[in-house]
Amino acid sequence: MAEYSRFVDSAPHRWHVQEAGEGPVTLLLHGAGGATQSWRGLFPILKQTRRVIAIDLPGQGFTRLGNRQRCGLANMATDIEALCQQENWTPNLIVGHSAGAALALQMTLNAPSTQVVGINAALGKFEGVAGWLFPALAKVLALTPFIPDLFASTASSPTAIRRLIEGTGSDIDRAGLDLYRRLITNRDHVDATLTMMAQWDLTPLLRTLPKHRGKVTLIAGANDKTVPPQVSKQASEKLAGSSFHLLDGVGHLAHEEDPSRVAQIIEDES
Repeated sequence: MAEYSRFVDSAPHRWHVQEAGEGPVTLLLHGAGGATQSWRGLFPILKQTRRVIAIDLPGQGFTRLGNRQRCGLANMATDIEALCQQENWTPNLIVGHSAGAALALQMTLNAPSTQVVGINAALGKFEGVAGWLFPALAKVLALTPFIPDLFASTASSPTAIRRLIEGTGSDIDRAGLDLYRRLITNRDHVDATLTMMAQWDLTPLLRTLPKHRGKVTLIAGANDKTVPPQVSKQASEKLAGSSFHLLDGVGHLAHEEDPSRVAQIIEDES
């Protein structure tokens, strides 16, 4: 998909953008630790009937992070909205994977005409001790200079990458594993992902979900070990007019494992 790539300066970041197709505008937002490569199977299908735009989130993939203080949910959503306004993109559909689904919902709180499709949407908070321990740990890791280098070096082997992906409940091909290896061994990408995790706060969004009035479709992989399917189901019950789809045989990277099935749901629900 490199032939669709370009770079856009929109304060405070230098964004990597992939754009193709004609028709209604669809914006694709990957999850934490991913990049536009996550859409390599879905993008070509959707561009047949839509103008599809995929971006790398700040500091991840090929997007250059311009301000380390703007990696949280609200700030990131605001910066993506500014990018869309600058480029005259008016999405009628935003498809988000994992944390990207939370971004999509944040962006459409006051834009009910824009539909959201969330794939294994990360809309749940850690319970009990993990609720305060994990966010605190992420902040420590993000502030420790050598951690991104250490992680990038220790996760570089094909075996380590395969185990990481298998840990999400997904099974992707060798080419996909190699793309994730390139991301995970990139020190700046790891640093930006940790910074995003440290600044992430779902509480305000979860509080306002019942007030969301746009059309929302939530898709969950039955094998997802990262975001349990019940998270999407419970979120769907809080969203007026939403629908929920459970896909057998796929995990957290459902759209990479079976892009045709995910694309069909998107078309059916649009």
